[in-house]
Amino acid sequence: MPMHKAAMLAQTERRLIHNRTQAWLAEAKARGRKGGRPQTAGDDARVLMAKKMSKNKGISIGEICGTLKISRATYYRFLNIIE
Repeated sequence: MPMHKAAMLAQTERRLIHNRTQAWLAEAKARGRKGGRPQTAGDDARVLMAKKMSKNKGISIGEICGTLKISRATYYRFLNIIE
């Protein structure tokens, strides 16, 4: 089989896989499913606790993050949710 025919078959197979994947995603979306990692930053109790603790100037950001078991990035994301 010449090389260009093999490439053509590979490209056709790739398109089929792509189309099947897109169809599956559309069906999943119609059923109310969505992809991606679930977010944990929306936990209201921890967001409110972060807000209360951030008002106390005697507590460092590191201590707040350690107490709530969150990263600094999540802490700042919480503050953006609050404001």
